[in-house]
Amino acid sequence: MPPRDPQPDSERNLALDELSRAAYSLSAADARLRGRATRTPGALSLTHARALRVLAQNGPLSIRELAAATETTPPGATQLVNGLVAAGYVTREQVPGRKAVAVALTADGRERHDERQALLQQALDTALADYDAAALDSAAEVLRRLSVIYDRL
Repeated sequence: MPPRDPQPDSERNLALDELSRAAYSLSAADARLRGRATRTPGALSLTHARALRVLAQNGPLSIRELAAATETTPPGATQLVNGLVAAGYVTREQVPGRKAVAVALTADGRERHDERQALLQQALDTALADYDAAALDSAAEVLRRLSVIYDRL
């Protein structure tokens, strides 16, 4: 007779349910942020902020490279870049000898990225002051695993 699976741990199941609810809350907060970004000058969605961060870290990228780095599709990255160009945060420049276009931060884009990163760092530091580095690393790993799960759904 094969061994029986252990009975589900009800405390763990409750914690997993709470994690799932928290993930939905994070997704809803992202949707609200995207809404503000479309109505409020200077507001950045998480996707816009991620694009600025990628460009700040890597320098100019093609649409295809930016799409890969921001975990979106090339058409999605094109739409994203359109909004960032309109805001004055990035430019599009033809790459000599290639069909590709390079997307680069403007001075305003660099400044907006730096401002947002400083605000985010301060908010995270304040809100998560009672968590040590190991707990924060664990939280980051949980979020990465949730991303993989959501990609499979």
